[in-house]
Amino acid sequence: MMQRTDFRCLHRMRVRWIEVDSQKIVSSPHYLMYVQSAILDYWRALALPYESGVALLGGELVMRKCTLEYHASARLDDVLEVGLRCVRVGNSSVQLEAGIFRGEQLLVSAEIIAVFIDLAAHSSRPVPVGLRTLLESFEAGHSMAEVRTGDWQQLGNDALSLRTAVFVQEQGIAPELELDSQDLHCVHAVVYNRLGQAIATGRLLPAQGGIGRIGRMAVHQALRGAHWGQGTAPDPAGGSTQPGRCLCRAACPMHCGAVLPPRRFCPAWRAIRRSGHHPHHHGTPTARHSLER
Repeated sequence: MMQRTDFRCLHRMRVRWIEVDSQKIVSSPHYLMYVQSAILDYWRALALPYESGVALLGGELVMRKCTLEYHASARLDDVLEVGLRCVRVGNSSVQLEAGIFRGEQLLVSAEIIAVFIDLAAHSSRPVPVGLRTLLESFEAGHSMAEVRTGDWQQLGNDALSLRTAVFVQEQGIAPELELDSQDLHCVHAVVYNRLGQAIATGRLLPAQGGIGRIGRMAVHQALRGAHWGQGTAPDPAGGSTQPGRCLCRAACPMHCGAVLPPRRFCPAWRAIRRSGHHPHHHGTPTARHSLER
C-alpha cells in the first residue's frame, strides 16, 4: 500500500461542509475533485506555469481514465493531503498515481492515464522530450529551477517582463515608477524553470550607510505559494549578523521607509556572494513584492 512519504508533491486541503453527505462523510465523487485539484499543484512543483507551459509545449495532458480505490472515509473538517506522482511516461500517454491521506492514513488511492493532446489538431501526439525530461527529473528528486545572477544587461529583459506583470499589470503601479535608474547598479537574480521560462526575480541594491536593500521581488502569478520566490528573497529562517558585516534588508512594501529585520541569505543571494558581488552582505528580508523608496 502506498505511503505518504512516496510523494514529492503533496496538496494540502480541508474538507468543506458542502462535500459531505447525510452520513457526515465525504461523498465519493469529491475524491476525484481532490485529485484534480492536486494536478495544478503538481505543475507548480514542476515550476511550470500551466497556461504558458502548455503553449510552449504545443499541447496538454488530458485525462483519459481515472480509477479510484476507497480504503476509508474522510469527514467534515478533516485536513487532508493529496499526493501525486508520475510513475510512467509512455509514447503519448502518462500514468499518474495519487493518494489521499489523513495524517499517515491512506483514505483513497487513484490511478490516472493522461494523453498528450495537440491543441490545434485535437489529436494525440508523442509526449514532448521537454515534458518527459521534466517529469522524470522531478520524480528522481532533481531541482526544477536554477537561479542566475548578473547585471541588468544580462538579465534585464526577463526581470522586467516579470516585474511588469506583477507590479504594473496586477498592482497598478505606473511603469515609470517601476523602472528606474537603480537597475543599472543592482545585482539581479532571476529564477528559470527547466523550459527556460523566467518565473521569479529580485534585485540587490548597493549598500548605503551599512545597509543593503533587496526589492522588486516578483513571482509568476501561477506559481505563488510553491516557494519559488525563495530563489530571489532571503530565507526567512533567521540568523544573526556578524560584526563588521553589512546588513541586507527589504524595503517596506507600504513605502513608509521602514526596513524589515535582518535574516539569513537564501541560496540565490549566497550565489551573488559567491560570484563576487557585494561579498560582505549578510542577512535579509522576508517581504515578497516590495518596492524600494
